[in-house]
Amino acid sequence: MAVSQTQVWQSATVVEVSEIARDIKRIVFAPELPVKAEPGSHIDLMVQIDGEDVQRSYSVVDSSEDGSRIAISVFKAPLSRGGSEVMHTVSVGDSMRITQPLQNFPLRVGAQKYVLLAGGIGVTAIANMARVLKRLKADYTLVFVGRSREAMAYFAELEAEHGERFQAHIDDEGTSLSVAELLNDVDLNTELYMCGPIRLMDAVRRAWIERELDLPNLRYETFGNSGWYDPEEFIVRVPKLNLEVLVPTDRSMLEALEDAGADMMFDCRKGECGLCEVRITEINGVIDHRDVFYSERQQRLNKKMNCCVSRAVTSPSGLRADSASGPAVVTIEPN
Repeated sequence: MAVSQTQVWQSATVVEVSEIARDIKRIVFAPELPVKAEPGSHIDLMVQIDGEDVQRSYSVVDSSEDGSRIAISVFKAPLSRGGSEVMHTVSVGDSMRITQPLQNFPLRVGAQKYVLLAGGIGVTAIANMARVLKRLKADYTLVFVGRSREAMAYFAELEAEHGERFQAHIDDEGTSLSVAELLNDVDLNTELYMCGPIRLMDAVRRAWIERELDLPNLRYETFGNSGWYDPEEFIVRVPKLNLEVLVPTDRSMLEALEDAGADMMFDCRKGECGLCEVRITEINGVIDHRDVFYSERQQRLNKKMNCCVSRAVTSPSGLRADSASGPAVVTIEPN
């Protein structure tokens, strides 16, 4: 059973496609039912993968005041479940089904101080927040983290727009981010918004808790394909439903169970809300917890998992075991 915001689907025409960084395309839509996208919003869209309609989500980078133009940026991820590859083939004039903007990551106006942290393609969720805070003359810092300048979307534009409020930490230039230093200037009146790879966000969340900062002031949006290990095929068994399902590398456990006819609870599909939680009764392998819902202790216990993003792998090293050993197997009970 889906529990979600109301999705208003509409037809949209692609009016602009451009490469804005290595393996990242900016795609601008002209929607049939335009609505302005607020900071932190996203759209869902339908793509065809192997002949099937599949729903994917992308953050809104910016939109016109009347919503007649709405832009996303898509990274062609090497471990993509197929959506990003499809999106990299779209052309001007193509028609797609998209939703009106949806909101799971709202910006709260009125904080004394803000830190906006973007890791890689996570900048797509953060850029519009920075733009709004600048317009409001708020006290903010925009921190952009990436492996190389060439792979960081909108880098030059953001640097020019935000000036001294813009900080870049680039691995191959020897300026990698220190989470401890990032949080040195954070106090109880600071709100931190972040979007990026799970390793980055997990490190920030742990440091935030260690410093005993207010958890409601730490806000984030996640990537569904960002994990600790490379995705592998694995088997999920649900004895109560008499189901045994193979989860391929390009599908989530939630999607595989839905495909098999299971009636699943979910909302965000990004490992944030916990609604898709399932109880683990047996595991042959290792759980790759990709959520930001559980604490470190809860993840270590391996009693539950968020099936919308988390997976199972054969080896704790993240390397495939001998093929004779077969895929990892996780046995669950749905909530």
